Amino acid sequence: MSMMSEFKEFAVKGNVMDLAVGVIIGGAFGKIVDSVVGDLIMPVVGAVFGKLDFSNLFVVLGQIPAGTGATLADLKKAGVPVFAYGNFITVAVNFAILAFIIFMMVKQINRLKKEAPAPAPAPDPVAPEDVMLLREIRDSLKK
Repeated sequence: MSMMSEFKEFAVKGNVMDLAVGVIIGGAFGKIVDSVVGDLIMPVVGAVFGKLDFSNLFVVLGQIPAGTGATLADLKKAGVPVFAYGNFITVAVNFAILAFIIFMMVKQINRLKKEAPAPAPAPDPVAPEDVMLLREIRDSLKK
């Protein structure tokens, strides 16, 4: 089998295509969750805690050069080492929400995948008459 035909067989297998679709949808879904956290949840949390902006929570670990702004973006641009724990809080909340949503999706999919119990096997029509009578007696005693 040539290398090209092996690659074609590999690339069109169902698992590879499912994985590709999952990665693409996961990337798009991650952007949605980023927006929900950054644009909806964190501003509300910040307002509850007194107009706090989590993206600008940091501790400067080095000397600030003269003429450098005091925002996180300015300090990073100037190469000043900063401990940006506000960004970590935002990313941690983002992860928690994403993990919870994925958990709920997997739980729902597993609930839908549960199969109904298999029906009881039909009595064997070629069984001897005494076996059929014993089965009828057994079934009537179960009631």
